[in-house]
Amino acid sequence: MTRVITYGTFDLLHEGHYRLLERAKELGDYLIVGVTTEAYDKARGKLNVIDSLATRIENVRKTGFADEIIVEESPGQKVQDVKKYQIDIFTVGSDWTGSFDYMKDYCKVVYLERTKNISSTMLRVQNKRIQRIGMIGTGRIAERFVLEVKLVSGISAQGVYNPHKESAEKFAKRWEIDSYEEIEEMYEAVDAVYVASPHETHYDYIKSALEHGKHVLSEKPMVLKKAQVEELFQYARAHKLILFEGIKTAYCPGFNKLLGIACSGMIGSVRNVEVCFTKLENPGHRELTDIRYGGSLTELGSYVMLPILKLFGEDYRDIRFDAIRGENGLDLFTKISFCYPNGIATATCGLGVKSEGRLLIAGTKGYIIAEAPWWKTSYFEVHYEDPQKVDKYSEPFLGEGLRYEISDFLSMINGRNSSEFKLTRSESVALADIMEQFLKAEGRL
Repeated sequence: MTRVITYGTFDLLHEGHYRLLERAKELGDYLIVGVTTEAYDKARGKLNVIDSLATRIENVRKTGFADEIIVEESPGQKVQDVKKYQIDIFTVGSDWTGSFDYMKDYCKVVYLERTKNISSTMLRVQNKRIQRIGMIGTGRIAERFVLEVKLVSGISAQGVYNPHKESAEKFAKRWEIDSYEEIEEMYEAVDAVYVASPHETHYDYIKSALEHGKHVLSEKPMVLKKAQVEELFQYARAHKLILFEGIKTAYCPGFNKLLGIACSGMIGSVRNVEVCFTKLENPGHRELTDIRYGGSLTELGSYVMLPILKLFGEDYRDIRFDAIRGENGLDLFTKISFCYPNGIATATCGLGVKSEGRLLIAGTKGYIIAEAPWWKTSYFEVHYEDPQKVDKYSEPFLGEGLRYEISDFLSMINGRNSSEFKLTRSESVALADIMEQFLKAEGRL
């Protein structure tokens, strides 16, 4: 008898799950299915699991493919289960290719091809639905996005569009999703759109997606002009659509904990914010070659301005830009100075000059310090006048962090607006306004 084992969350059981179990069963004579607990899913970074463990087990049982169902509740259990149940074949979906090669020391490992075009037919019976998302753009951030999508329950990467056909086909083949020659074809196949194209194309793509009735998650900066972002939000609101700017730090649990403490009075009244984010970018990349829309501010400015707008608001009294430019005129290192009625702030970002990247929030009773990479906030300290008194805080930051914004985007689509405060419409408008001011001052708009 050939014994096969597979594992999964099996939340919102759909056609992809059904086919995986069917093919797993065909590999042998006896199929054992491991269903993860809520606690284990959370520990391994899976967000937004909706169905209870009991419901998920019952749905797997109803498929008729599982000869035995077990519960997976801890790391390392897979190896023990293979030994315990004398397993011959370990199998999971091909989107995990390579991740479980270590199991080859204990049994045969088979990666089953991922099911494309997930149907929500099975889910409609349960009055539930998986949101199918199409991606515009095939760059580095899109690759990180498609990896993080699979760690959020209730959403699935459906396909990708790029006006450069070969790039879209290559991306689609690698990630086992569809590629679309025409953007209209993608709109017909999806419920939501993720915009990860070059900055200057965001406005047209967002507008097009909204006009086709699709919810939109756009990479930062959403757009580079204040009037454009106001227009897009107004259209989305009028047509009951979600328009969401993806600045991952805004949705990071650690960053939100930090903001809560800063606003709690523990360090008194906030009077100064200093924030810096620099990296040494490849000189051949778009960020340092796009004369009109490249540079440090358009690439990293959203991150460094975020804490300032969250803590001081959008009504600054004065703003000043200072930049160090490369030979082609692009800003390699930019400092934005804000003056508020009751405080001052500086936001520094760079692609060609390296500096200490940290976030400092100074108050009348103490200060908060988060060292680099503060934009992936997992640890920060609160210091007081007494140098012996230091409060230390930590919070997990999972993977690339995109799963947090994807989860909150999905929650808003499903009618739960509890995440809207993390990045408000007015803050997105303020960010676009500052970008526009800078680009106009540079003579690029």
